[in-house]
Amino acid sequence: MAANGNVEMKYANKGGRNGLAKIQTQKRQNGICHDDSATPVKAQTIDELHSLQKKKSAPTTPIKGFQGGFANLSEEERQKQQLQSISASLASLTRETGPKVVKGDPARKSETPKFSHVSHHSHFTPTISVSDSALKFTHVLYNLSPAELYEQAIKNEKGSFIASSGALATLSGAKTGRSPKDKRVVRDETTEDELWWGKGSPNIEMDEHTFMVNRERAVDYLNSLDKVFVNDQFLNWDPEHRIKVRIVSARAYHSLCIRPTPEELENFGTPDFTIYNAGQFPCNRYTHYMTSSTSVDLNLARREMVILGTQYAGEMKKGLFSVMHYLMPKRQILSLHSGCNVGKDGDVALFFGLSGTGKTTLSTDHNRYLIGDDEHCWSDNGVSNIEGGCYAKCIDLAKEKEPDIWNAIKFGTVLENVVFDEHTREVDYTEKSVTENTRAAYPIEYIPNAKIPCVGPHPKNVILLACDAFGVLPPVSKLSLAQTMYHFISGYTALVAGTEDGIKEPQATFSACLLWGSIYNVAPNQANYRSIEVFGLEIPTEVEGVPSEILEPKNTWTNKKAYKEMLLKLAGLFKKNFEVFVNHKIGKDDKLTEEILAAGPIF
Repeated sequence: MAANGNVEMKYANKGGRNGLAKIQTQKRQNGICHDDSATPVKAQTIDELHSLQKKKSAPTTPIKGFQGGFANLSEEERQKQQLQSISASLASLTRETGPKVVKGDPARKSETPKFSHVSHHSHFTPTISVSDSALKFTHVLYNLSPAELYEQAIKNEKGSFIASSGALATLSGAKTGRSPKDKRVVRDETTEDELWWGKGSPNIEMDEHTFMVNRERAVDYLNSLDKVFVNDQFLNWDPEHRIKVRIVSARAYHSLCIRPTPEELENFGTPDFTIYNAGQFPCNRYTHYMTSSTSVDLNLARREMVILGTQYAGEMKKGLFSVMHYLMPKRQILSLHSGCNVGKDGDVALFFGLSGTGKTTLSTDHNRYLIGDDEHCWSDNGVSNIEGGCYAKCIDLAKEKEPDIWNAIKFGTVLENVVFDEHTREVDYTEKSVTENTRAAYPIEYIPNAKIPCVGPHPKNVILLACDAFGVLPPVSKLSLAQTMYHFISGYTALVAGTEDGIKEPQATFSACLLWGSIYNVAPNQANYRSIEVFGLEIPTEVEGVPSEILEPKNTWTNKKAYKEMLLKLAGLFKKNFEVFVNHKIGKDDKLTEEILAAGPIF
């Protein structure tokens, strides 16, 4: 080494020490030695370096012909109005202003906060003292990307992990299925004559005051948190009839299911419907109408939904579906609990059925294009998917049986309540220790043959599915028009374990206007049929690839007397269920009503 500090270092032998390559450090100006293999980063601190790691993302492609609430605004003004809209959504109805909202994660102190505080006018504004919650900021994490939501879930939510497939595995807490007995609808001037109330109706009523009590409880809980997730999204792929929805929640995975494009969000404006998901916080059991710590409340006049006491994601999904059942018929559009796919020749098939009847499996057919697996609309334009993804049951999922669903479970997918190896993170889909109702929620574009956009022409085949745990109905049958209407109105299936909270054994259930059987690869005009007793269904004598003996359910019973008893028992359940519809008239006379009644089981 020279005395002036300039360096010229070389190993004595040409090959370097122990045969390794030579290390050379060249002398530099000002006597400083450094590696000149790369340009130095433009940062003076670690925080600056981290800020360079992420570039700002913004929508670049405008939506043609669409002018929304935030269109033609500067980025700063758009952000301001967006925060004002969120603040209004989170406003308490007993205070004159919405909360102070800040965009960004409170854990990232270096970020410059953007906040808003807006006035909120309501019909009831008593004078109260300022509370501690009114003095704090509520940090809003708005429409985060899947990667950002993964980070939030893994850092802050116990029970969230990355599975070996890249999916986010998480838990929904104590509730692992829907709680239909805890779901209520406000009965008021808006819904009194428009909804079905009373005997046989799935609608359990509550009053406006009780809804407002639960809404206030949910909003106060969400505002007490350091941060909330706000997810703006759309329902329905038909652009003429789509609904803007805002979900405010406390958990990251509740925002991971549906992801609109930045271009759509740029013009989102004010939502048509808002969900307050405070599922980690219970309702007050002493509140009128409450029967447990769980309450899922729907107010159609206010266009709001409140969730307390359950974190199961299916409550949001089915809650929004209920909203579509209310809104779409007002537009002369039929909302359908069905899967839907289309063949290469444009032949659309609908698969009606309750949870567990096979809608997802049958509609996800690699020989056909998937339009959607569960919720659709049928309008004068044809059919359209309501959702942006699938929420598939994945108990006993196998790659060999359902390869498309298996391959859709990757980064960006949520695995709800599955069990996995603690080291490899490989999921055991046969494991039921948490629940039998394990779920995989993935974007529909994860299915290779999904039809994007998810719309199609009018259906050619209508298939009604039922999970007949009693074993007396045929696997495939052809229905007349009257039989189709009878079984659609009946909506029979057997509830299987796990789908709803508390279901352990198969139970017969009837859900009006939903469900059951004629398959699209059976050519009705080419097959021979015979009628079965009691239900009078026409069953084919042969179906390609199916053993003929199982087409007749009686053949699968060794005890024919037990078969007949079970057949008559189920027929009696059908008759009893249909009693509530007997007095309804269709059309100007009772002719069609009589035809439908005659299409039921005959003893």
